Amino acid sequence: MLGLMQERPLLISGLLEHAARYHANTEIVSKTCEGDLRRDSYRTLAERSRKLANALIRMGVGHGDRVATLAWNTHRHLELYFAVAGIGAVLHTVNPRLFPEQLNYIINHAGAKVLMYDITFSTLVSELRPGLEHVENYVAMTDGGHMDGMPDGSLCYEDMIAPEQSAFEWPVFDENTASGLCYTSGTTGNPKGVLYSHRSTLLHAMMLCQVDGLALSNHDSTLLCVPLFHVNAWGVPHGSPLCGAKLVLPGPHLDGKSLYDLAKAEGCTFSLGVPTVWMGFMDYIEGSGLDARSELKMERVIVGGSAAPKSLMRRLESIGAVPRQAWGMSETGPVATVANPLFKHNELSDDGRFDLRCMAGRPVFGVELRLMDDEGRELAADGVTPGELQVRGPWVTSGYFGGEGKGPDADGWFSTGDIATMSEDGFVRITDRAKDVIKSGGEWISSIDLEDAAMRHPKVAEAAVVGVPHPKWQERPLLVVVPKGEAPDRAELRQFLMGFVAKWWLPDDVVFVESLPHTATGKLQKMELRKQYAQYVLPELAETSGRAAE
Repeated sequence: MLGLMQERPLLISGLLEHAARYHANTEIVSKTCEGDLRRDSYRTLAERSRKLANALIRMGVGHGDRVATLAWNTHRHLELYFAVAGIGAVLHTVNPRLFPEQLNYIINHAGAKVLMYDITFSTLVSELRPGLEHVENYVAMTDGGHMDGMPDGSLCYEDMIAPEQSAFEWPVFDENTASGLCYTSGTTGNPKGVLYSHRSTLLHAMMLCQVDGLALSNHDSTLLCVPLFHVNAWGVPHGSPLCGAKLVLPGPHLDGKSLYDLAKAEGCTFSLGVPTVWMGFMDYIEGSGLDARSELKMERVIVGGSAAPKSLMRRLESIGAVPRQAWGMSETGPVATVANPLFKHNELSDDGRFDLRCMAGRPVFGVELRLMDDEGRELAADGVTPGELQVRGPWVTSGYFGGEGKGPDADGWFSTGDIATMSEDGFVRITDRAKDVIKSGGEWISSIDLEDAAMRHPKVAEAAVVGVPHPKWQERPLLVVVPKGEAPDRAELRQFLMGFVAKWWLPDDVVFVESLPHTATGKLQKMELRKQYAQYVLPELAETSGRAAE
């Protein structure tokens, strides 16, 4: 027997129309690439998105066609989120920080028919254009007064939508229809496409608004530091119209001062970003001597993209915010776990609270997790035993676009490549990427935990740990440090670490550098570091070798 309930498809256009009807006057504030600050509302977002939908159809964009973007967090990019998916096409957000060769590969592999770009990327588009095989139309996301210097033949976004009607009847189709396409960073092999559906996107948006999700609500003014080209900005562009949250979009301005000024002016209560963004934010506050606790209204900060050092979480709390980590990846749509405490954690000590906040968190409803060993056996969730983390759920990928790469197993379990422990009540601690874990004498050393410990030192701005060859132990940890001012003494730094990690975990050497390599999404490029130090000879081995030569 089936229930007698109406069956309405979960479509992204429904989010937009809901917000336009019930949160019509809630603001969307955007710092544009032209330099001005623009104020819209969910009503005007809906009107302009409908005009854009009419323009796209007139351009020949049809069901399933890919529309690529090279754009920042602005009102126009947000309009594309709803107009493209709303007509049944696929929004293909492309990370402009990637190398040109990667960009060409990604846009060609996706088969993008249209390329929309911000004026800051006009030169990049000119360089890419000869290698783009399928793009028929190029659109500069600006007004007529800023078209000088744009690639020949480019259409003007504002001129394109100006004559269109703001009335549009959004089509109704299967909720499993593709809505968005994001590519992984491609740290091993070519980038792979993850194809989201309307259903997965809507379910994920609902989760973000749950208290045990991100608790996003219409009480929030959200500073969106996660780029719209990075895994749908962690779902916030879809969760915000669902609940009516105010959105504050910083455009290309992600430096500490710009973010601080915007957060202060717009009364931002909630924000999301990767650790490198928050380090710059806090460096600006501390370096300027600002009284952020009284000037800002920031209540909650979500840190994701890579492991958050405990020192950074403490710095964020100093401004009055409650910082928490969330974990996910392109393949998990993206948010799978959030470090929200349980009732029993109310009595935790100060250190215990921060330990919890720095965990990947526990799975939100709909997401299932398990740990597996190398022989394919499920491991105990005891908070101690490490294994490879696997995930499945309604917004987890079932395979890659074009059939490339390894997808989930027959039961839907997707191998994340993360090594983790998991407690009985589901709290996950990521200890490493499978390819980054250091194997010393048959035991594992967590590079993440070592990095976190090093970041607590007052003279360490950033730290990375990689394994280097050792004839007896197979690998030993090498600590690579970006100093904060004068570099600390190596011996003193190792002594400092003894207060946080086991003695046999201590790095065998410390190297000081001016900067560390990062991916286009702000993650440490451990692969580049491993290549750089693949032939590194530890001091003790160099001395032994020297004595042997003598």
